[in-house]
Amino acid sequence: MALESDAEHLGSKEIGDVRETAHGSDKDESTRSGDGDGIDSNFQPGIQDIEAVTLTWSTSSLVAVFIMIWIVYFVQGLVSVVTGALLPYVTSAFAAHSLTPTTSVISTVVSGVTNLSIGKTLDIFGRPHGFLLCAVLATVGLIMSAGCNNVEAYAASQVFYSVGINGIGFTLSVFIADTTSLRYRGLIQAGCGSAAIITAWLGGPVSTGFLNGPGWRWAFGMESILVPAVTLPLFALLMYQLMKARKVGTVPKRGIGRAPKDSGPFGSLRYYLREFDAVGLLLISTGVSFFLLPFSLYTMQAKGWGSAMLICFLVFGILLMIAFGIWERFFAKVCLFPWKFLQDRTVTGACLLSFTLFMSYFCWASYFSSILQVVNNLSVTRASYVVQTYTVAGFFFAIIGGAVISYTGHFKPLTIYVAIPLTLLGTGLMIHFREPNGNVGYIVMAQIFISIASGFIMVTAEIAILAAVQEQQYFAISIALVSMCSSIGSSVGLTISAAIWQDVFPKKLMLYLPEADLENLMLIYADITTQLSYPVGSPTRLAIQMAYGDAQKYLFIAGTATWVLGIVGTLLWRDINVIGVNQMKGRVV
Repeated sequence: MALESDAEHLGSKEIGDVRETAHGSDKDESTRSGDGDGIDSNFQPGIQDIEAVTLTWSTSSLVAVFIMIWIVYFVQGLVSVVTGALLPYVTSAFAAHSLTPTTSVISTVVSGVTNLSIGKTLDIFGRPHGFLLCAVLATVGLIMSAGCNNVEAYAASQVFYSVGINGIGFTLSVFIADTTSLRYRGLIQAGCGSAAIITAWLGGPVSTGFLNGPGWRWAFGMESILVPAVTLPLFALLMYQLMKARKVGTVPKRGIGRAPKDSGPFGSLRYYLREFDAVGLLLISTGVSFFLLPFSLYTMQAKGWGSAMLICFLVFGILLMIAFGIWERFFAKVCLFPWKFLQDRTVTGACLLSFTLFMSYFCWASYFSSILQVVNNLSVTRASYVVQTYTVAGFFFAIIGGAVISYTGHFKPLTIYVAIPLTLLGTGLMIHFREPNGNVGYIVMAQIFISIASGFIMVTAEIAILAAVQEQQYFAISIALVSMCSSIGSSVGLTISAAIWQDVFPKKLMLYLPEADLENLMLIYADITTQLSYPVGSPTRLAIQMAYGDAQKYLFIAGTATWVLGIVGTLLWRDINVIGVNQMKGRVV
């Protein structure tokens, strides 16, 4: 691996050439894939800014930014692990343990959809500005979580938190795409994300310390301090590099290419609404949200799927998504995502694979920690270790997957011949090993199979869509599209999980519980602390474990069956060789 340093010896003559080219408007668009050192002033300001930075910064600056990105990923991973481990106890504190996945449905939908808006923010206002916005939202959400007084308030706080924390990861992914060649992108992305290999083991002890000490509210308070502490220095460094690029004149003057009607306050408002494709964003965001909400809300309605509100949500969601397609195809002046790319089978396949990966995982993951504690008698810390096997092995093998792709140049064979068979094997084995009091070692083995597959897929899905798109001006929105599909998949998986659990678990409890405990059925159903209060080996604890096992079987069956979609998505890919694909300018990896 070597640094591609088009600006290695950028002296005064080269800077003058860059300035001269950047201020011109006749540059042909076909030169954008690395065919020159100029910056096209017709492209959106955020893309101009990042190219100016890569043309002017030093190797030491590039290395420093990657180190700080690793630190941000470290804190992001720690916050995510601790928050996930505390979730059952937060919901149980309000006697709503059965709503554990439901609290995440809306926040997952919103965070996935808003990545499209964040992507446009990165393109229009700049990478540092979008990054700062996400950091602020994550911090606000954590503060709200620390002060929530009911499960509804906690769910609301998770919207801000999820949009922010996922947006931070999304922004960093875009920045890594901006500063790496396609050949090495998977390896660098996995390397920066490798912090999760460490944070996975810290989450359990940290969560246990807060639960046994000051309480879960203080955990959120600690996180609300950590997030700004690591994100603000990276923001400052990125802004410093941007100011440096502007000082030497590599950034084109703003306003070039804007029509006279776009001047003034109202003209600027019109300009930004058009550049953001505000109509398209509103249609797709509202449409996806309306479509997914009924799947999580139907259990709360007296008439279930017969509720008029749910039917309206579903119908309007579908109509709005259709309207989005019509708008983008025929009316949008600046498309959210070019129509030609939406028709590309590799783009479609990448989105379908990401959707399947997260849908399958969240079909069973929401209750997995609870299952390990109640059924397999593990402590919070040990349960967290087993759960985080997925994360640790996933990121470890993502690095291996990135290295394989950088050596071979191909990403499709790794997915279809290795990743998908392994995830089918691992998820299928969990159907068998979910029996109460089963050997935890077999569960860990199945988790490793699943995590190897997920590590490879996390790398290959993103590389697939970027290889199909290739142009840097579409990096942010391409990654946002994959992220949105992942979030939709997560929401569908969470919905399936909640529906199965809320249907099967109470019925099985009623069947298995000793008659003397039936009067406590709803308390046992709603509170993990009550479930754990019954001694191991007692008739009541055995009844709870059997009910867990029966519900868990259906969760893993659903998680296995969904991979039919993932197989179809991978078969749609073109087998693109990423070696030699030149997308970037300046000093990049």
